[in-house]
Amino acid sequence: MRKRQAKKRPLLPDPKFNDQLVTRFVNMMMHDGKKSVAFKVFYDAIDIVEEKKQNDEKSGLETWKDALSNVMPHVEVRSRRVGGATFQIPMQIRPDRKISTAMKWLISYSRKRNEKAMSQKLAAEILSAAKEEGAAVKKRMDTHKMAEANKAFSHFRF
Repeated sequence: MRKRQAKKRPLLPDPKFNDQLVTRFVNMMMHDGKKSVAFKVFYDAIDIVEEKKQNDEKSGLETWKDALSNVMPHVEVRSRRVGGATFQIPMQIRPDRKISTAMKWLISYSRKRNEKAMSQKLAAEILSAAKEEGAAVKKRMDTHKMAEANKAFSHFRF
């Protein structure tokens, strides 16, 4: 890296919940610069989550945040070449990267679901992640298992 790193641009909070994390999620979910469509999909998904969890005292946004924290990985493996061999080395993840990884997994696995509309897919994945099940949580478990299996190489950390 020759040049200095780019500054973090401040995100505007979303109009409904006034939360920057929601804006970040919607920016990741957005296709072809259609932010208003992405916001509509997200808000519809949150409404569906609230409908399905009406007996619970948590709001849809709190359920989404719980789901996001359940998907967040704490360690990951990084490849490192040491003397001609490539080792998978477990490393702690920066807090910023934890959040973005969790968001990417939640979005990608909700896109792969079988429901009809994207808002329904996202709502279903949020509900399953909040209960600590579903594909995104399984991905986190697999990542942790891989890091645990490669714990012997942790002394190669840089």
